[in-house]
Amino acid sequence: MLSNEQTVRTLDPLADQRWPEFLSRHPQASVFHTSEWLQSLQSTYGYKPVVFTTSERELSNGMVFCRIQSWLTGNRLVSLPFSDHCQPLWVNDDLKAILRFLHGHSVADGCRYAEIRPLSVGGLFEDQPDFGVSEEFRFHSIDLRTDLQTIYRKFHDSCVRRKIKRAEREKLSLESGNSQELLRKFGHLLLLTRRRHRLPPQPMTWFNNLVRHFGDKLTIHLLSKDGVPAASILTLSYKNSLVYKYGCSDARFHHLGGMPLLFWKTIQLAKEMGIEWFDLGRSSTDDPGLVVFKEHLGAAAAELKYYRDPSPRSTKESLLHKMQWVRQAVACLPKPMLVGVGNLLYRHLG
Repeated sequence: MLSNEQTVRTLDPLADQRWPEFLSRHPQASVFHTSEWLQSLQSTYGYKPVVFTTSERELSNGMVFCRIQSWLTGNRLVSLPFSDHCQPLWVNDDLKAILRFLHGHSVADGCRYAEIRPLSVGGLFEDQPDFGVSEEFRFHSIDLRTDLQTIYRKFHDSCVRRKIKRAEREKLSLESGNSQELLRKFGHLLLLTRRRHRLPPQPMTWFNNLVRHFGDKLTIHLLSKDGVPAASILTLSYKNSLVYKYGCSDARFHHLGGMPLLFWKTIQLAKEMGIEWFDLGRSSTDDPGLVVFKEHLGAAAAELKYYRDPSPRSTKESLLHKMQWVRQAVACLPKPMLVGVGNLLYRHLG
């Protein structure tokens, strides 16, 4: 209990039925708030989710975190690990009481810091000097409420529309679903892509758990050339939004224009499903190629900032970017060792 403040309470979002009911009626709830996402995080990495709220009975606000315990990167509260964004769900000043509560609670709980990844800030951090920016990204989304012709016209002519036409001439075949065979093909392309970027792949256990918990809300979209996987993306659906979460490809087929066609086909499928927003996720400012690609799809861009208490002295770098020797070694590791590095590291990186 805080003096002159409301009581801040905790609940288990995987056990308390009030959480999914609250998400169903809150307009800013996203796929990253859902029990499916939280269950996948817990099943794969052992992260324990917790919601902080000032509500006593029916929920009117809430901020969800995962407790990460790591001997390598330290203990911390993150809202949420491996999530592009996780908007604090608030309608008044109640969440400011939660922020003040977090300032003391995270330290008392043995955490180095608490990190929040809001999609929009509003006045959330007013009078909150303990929170400072830890990372900055670009966020892109496509409004699907207009007709397909309008969406297509917003594509960059030479970089997207021309490549779509090239890919259509190449007669690339499309598969969509979440079968184990599609997941196997996706995993193959993911390994090629992560090695190309000198990064270890995420554990396949993570993707298996996503498929298990999300079911038909998860779709793997995959294009093949003469039976050989060429490009793939993984999307998650929730309410009226489709979230692009992972993408991968075989560089040998880049000249065929598979990835632009894949996004166009996915947009068409989303329109058939009645989806209104295509969330393309975050892009690092250190990856201008990805930023430009999303802009060429006609996506609207916005700033995306993460906040941390205590305020960091400088913008945070990920462990993988600090450990440059790991990235140099990744390019040379045989497949079993490369997969093993990913299985070892990712639980510490959330």
